[in-house]
Amino acid sequence: MENGNWVIGIGDRGAGREERGSGSGHRVRGAGLSPRSPDHHYLLTTLLALAFLAVPAVAQSPDRTSPPKLGPPPSLKLPAIQRFELPNGLKVVLLEKNTLPLVQVTMLFNVGSVNEKPEKLGLASMMAAMMDEGAGKRTSLEIAEEVEFYGASLGVGGDLHTSAVSVFTPTSKLDDVMPIVADVVLRPTFPQKELDRLRKERLTGLLQAHDQPRAIASAAFRQLVYGNDHPYGRTAMGTETSLKSLTVADLKAWHETYFRPNNATVIVAGDVSRDRARKLLDQWFGGWDPGRVPTVVVPPAPQVGSRTVYLVDKAEAPQSEIRIGRVGLPRKTNEYFAATVLNTALGGSFTSRLNQNLRETHGYTYGAGSSFDFRPSAGPFMAASAVKTDVTDESLTEFMKELNGILQPIPAEELTRAKNYVALGYPGDFQSVQQIAGKLTEMVVYDLPSNYFNTYIERVLGVTQADVSRTGRSAIDPEKLVIVVVGDLASIEKDVTALGLGPVKNLTIEEVLGKKPSVE
Repeated sequence: MENGNWVIGIGDRGAGREERGSGSGHRVRGAGLSPRSPDHHYLLTTLLALAFLAVPAVAQSPDRTSPPKLGPPPSLKLPAIQRFELPNGLKVVLLEKNTLPLVQVTMLFNVGSVNEKPEKLGLASMMAAMMDEGAGKRTSLEIAEEVEFYGASLGVGGDLHTSAVSVFTPTSKLDDVMPIVADVVLRPTFPQKELDRLRKERLTGLLQAHDQPRAIASAAFRQLVYGNDHPYGRTAMGTETSLKSLTVADLKAWHETYFRPNNATVIVAGDVSRDRARKLLDQWFGGWDPGRVPTVVVPPAPQVGSRTVYLVDKAEAPQSEIRIGRVGLPRKTNEYFAATVLNTALGGSFTSRLNQNLRETHGYTYGAGSSFDFRPSAGPFMAASAVKTDVTDESLTEFMKELNGILQPIPAEELTRAKNYVALGYPGDFQSVQQIAGKLTEMVVYDLPSNYFNTYIERVLGVTQADVSRTGRSAIDPEKLVIVVVGDLASIEKDVTALGLGPVKNLTIEEVLGKKPSVE
């Protein structure tokens, strides 16, 4: 948004329009004179003459002695976010955006992998993935063909805390696609052959992970920070044992238990009025019966108690995957804005300290960064990179240098640059209806106030040096970290141990991922 007006970018499908001549019915790409028309050469000569007359006698050279000054960050003023609820408890959040005839509808459910029992890991994501593999009287192929025929796209999926079904469609086809969405949400059929196919795909993925250092490092980091008994320490994709135990009856029971209107929120963004949205939702979901839905609260995880280095051997690996971190902050922490600015300076942008150090100054990697993974309960803080094997120890030294350095008062110029980076980019997150739906999903999941987005930039720009220092000291303790390195142990163990960062413990890939699964 610029100066309070919507700016439509390439994220909006259909932003480019065909222009037609008056009554001609033919697409016209330019002004409209054919190169063979009698007036073509005369017009061309005239335009060239006018162009020469428009050139000033003395051309001014651009000033390249300093970069251009940035203007003030643009304001973001969204239309009012509307809310209503159907009699069966189905909540609706709507934001109208009428600049293009497009709309996204997302059915968001308050259930994810954190709701699973340990023996049924992967059930939530498998059930979500199966919802469009057959629904109502349609097969998976028929669903795909019909959705494509209407120029729409349908998506299903799930994560730690939520599951969702979403459709992106031209507004003129909304009435046509809603019956398909209703079937997928209310009447999935869970064909056995599709379950067998997806199960085999996931087992194949687990097998392939044994040869992927990045996957090994991520799994090891998750387990070592949270432990295997915490929902954030487990795998959401399942294990060989749990995947092979999943049945159609499990999927149906999960759907019957958690996919209820009183456990869902419909998010509508785009070119649709409140009255039309209510009418459609009442037509297709008004008869949906509520039910008693079990709830789960993810407990706070114990913080990492000391700094320990874990080496996972991946023989002859040309790179070392590095993960450094600890338990971070929950999404609704009072330190959210300070943490966002702090992380932008540390590792959240190309010009951040970590990337400038490891990539630009030393050439150890193609990229290095850091993140706070904000969740309902405290998610991880992590700094990460893949570095050349022969500079693994030097890279760890530079990581620790930057993690200690960010605890010192941040220079005023760097603080301003980090705040502007966040503030200037934020309005761009609201260009397309899909982006808006994503932000509304964030608002629903974390129970954010309706004016949250309109005040976001102001709150970012209000972060002070003291805020960043306070948050850094509380959220990042370089003496209490998990350090995971996946690489060629024969090449890196001696030098990494010599750094004296803490006790060094060796792990095998099977200790992290388990034995290689059988895909049969």
